[in-house]
Amino acid sequence: MRELKLIAVDTSKHIFTLHGVDERGEVVLRRELRRSQFETFFRKLAPIEVVLEACGGSHHWGRVLAGLGHRVRLIPPQYVKPFVKRGKNDRIDAEAICEAALRPGMTFVPVKSVEAQAQAMILSVRELLLKQQTQAINSLRGHGNEFGVIAARGTSHVAALLERMTADPAIPEAAKEMFIELGARIAELSAQVAELDRKLAQLHKSNPLSRQLAEVPGIGPISALTLATTVDAGQFKSGRHFAAWLGLTPKQKSTGGKQRLGGISRQGNERLRQLLVLGATAVVRRVNPGNTRASAWLLALVQRRPRKVATVALANKMARVVWAMMTTGEAYRPHRAAA
Repeated sequence: MRELKLIAVDTSKHIFTLHGVDERGEVVLRRELRRSQFETFFRKLAPIEVVLEACGGSHHWGRVLAGLGHRVRLIPPQYVKPFVKRGKNDRIDAEAICEAALRPGMTFVPVKSVEAQAQAMILSVRELLLKQQTQAINSLRGHGNEFGVIAARGTSHVAALLERMTADPAIPEAAKEMFIELGARIAELSAQVAELDRKLAQLHKSNPLSRQLAEVPGIGPISALTLATTVDAGQFKSGRHFAAWLGLTPKQKSTGGKQRLGGISRQGNERLRQLLVLGATAVVRRVNPGNTRASAWLLALVQRRPRKVATVALANKMARVVWAMMTTGEAYRPHRAAA
């Protein structure tokens, strides 16, 4: 067998498909391994370049292979898809990963450390619990409306709503038991979210980069910690490149030398984009001619464009500021206040 140059791996829960090529790009290895055989196979190989499709499990295997001396690179799935020729199976996917990895301009994802994944998991679990809490509250309000009992929005009104439901003699006992069950679930979720908030606050205080990013208007502890733990600013060439990765730059439909820009692409990390837009919304909401802390650029933008457009523009600018701070290590410098 000729000497291997690169091995592409299509991973799954139980079967791993390998596609290896030599210096000339010719296929010299096609093989399927069980999960228990994967590490043993690469332990016997000399150090080689291994490419996987970026996913949750790929970071674990990236650390394992790097520990065996191999050079590991991860490719985003959307960059692999154009190289799938026809149909779809494990061998075709592995070949597509190999073809994508051989392109000179391909962009790769850095392998995350165990600590970074653990901190990101806390943020992910918190988001999941918040969704479950919202679902439970909406269910409580919806069933209450069926019996003619309504209340204002917000978690702060849940206790009063429950009290009215349980005290209403027109509501059957079977329904009251379900309302009490939902109320207990909401209280449990609220306590879990509060506990995670305390953990995240401690992580934020112990992370210098997170504290530094929180100085940017519109970026709070959750946004700052998410950026600090999930973003490697070094892989982006510029702030605009980072904003484009977040999906905050316009889509282009340009041709024939004519530039045509549309709405933002909304591609990339959805959670980070959402956090930046929410933070920008809070900043824009407070912008008015009497606010001396508002920058002249933002005040002029709000006066000539719709507020939602200004919000996205500010989120784009926040992303560029974050990239500059993360790459240079400089502290945030506030903009000159509007006259």
